Amino acid sequence: MHTPTTGWLLRGTDGRLTAYAPRAEGIARWTEDRPGGPAWTGPELLPAPGLLPYLSVAQGPDGYAHLVGLRQQPKDNDEVATDVVHATQFQPGRPTTMWRALGTPYGGDWRRAGQIGLPAAVVGHSGALHVFVRNAGGGVCGRKQDAKGSWSGWLDLKGYELLDGLSAAATGDGRVDVIAPARQAAHRWSQEKPGGDLKRAPAVPAVAAPGTATSVATGDTSVTHFWRDAESGEVRAWRADSASAEGGEGAEDESGGVVRSLGGAGTGPVALLRTAVDGHDCTVLAQRAENGRVAVAAYPTGDETAGAFWSETGGECVGAPALALDARGRVVLAAIAADGALRIARQRAEEPGLALGPWTPA
Repeated sequence: MHTPTTGWLLRGTDGRLTAYAPRAEGIARWTEDRPGGPAWTGPELLPAPGLLPYLSVAQGPDGYAHLVGLRQQPKDNDEVATDVVHATQFQPGRPTTMWRALGTPYGGDWRRAGQIGLPAAVVGHSGALHVFVRNAGGGVCGRKQDAKGSWSGWLDLKGYELLDGLSAAATGDGRVDVIAPARQAAHRWSQEKPGGDLKRAPAVPAVAAPGTATSVATGDTSVTHFWRDAESGEVRAWRADSASAEGGEGAEDESGGVVRSLGGAGTGPVALLRTAVDGHDCTVLAQRAENGRVAVAAYPTGDETAGAFWSETGGECVGAPALALDARGRVVLAAIAADGALRIARQRAEEPGLALGPWTPA
């Protein structure tokens, strides 16, 4: 079963955009012919035998794209070997590295290894790649690759009753922040300083739908987490700083923030992009609405009380859309159509606001 993710549209070291889509036989990849488009090459298949149809994509300041997934391969005696796997693409259009197995927290215990959740990846301070999974006991485990490429062992970060769908992002100064939906709340881990140890933070009093959490840096020291409310399917936002409690309804709780509603009932995770719109710092959101079409909204970064006004665009899509800035600084919205084709809509730079042009095939 395909598990939707976002974050799969990236601008590389030469300014060209690359889109990735997991398929049963590997990863489909599209690449802009030149920075800013409009023409694309693809899809080309990046072979990944045994990879589940899911992909977490992370990118650091160096522009490298880190692809992280979960591989399952049948062995003798009905055993199934499960491994978190990682590959890197250093330049747009170029081959990736070989897929490297990162194992699981359970070594040779293939039964417990087969119970882990899908991985989430993020690049933190000094280019360190962090990978997190829900473990077989309902907590979180993580591994870290340093700037020189060396990997730590699996670290048990604890937690309990976690559901599928971890999300992680790094603040502007490189501090990693992780959130995970659980049965009664959303659990969270954060670093007190860039490169420091991840520590449990107070839980966020919200019940999130599994597989819907996404996160984005909204300042040098802050990350804003988003998810869907388990009952209504509407988008919720939360940030651990005092600014999230200013104005509007609600009061700051022991988690250090306030859960805000941004409406927009839909399915899957929400794509996120922080950028300037008409000279104002804004957070742009894109989602798959309840009717299957792509819906877009934007609001001033850090001011969830301003609300989000959703506007539908284009035809139906599968999975979750993605957002990025192209080489000309325009917002690019990408979605996968029902036939598996990539569709693109670019911001009209000559028009005020977040005006998007027509959808075009890649």
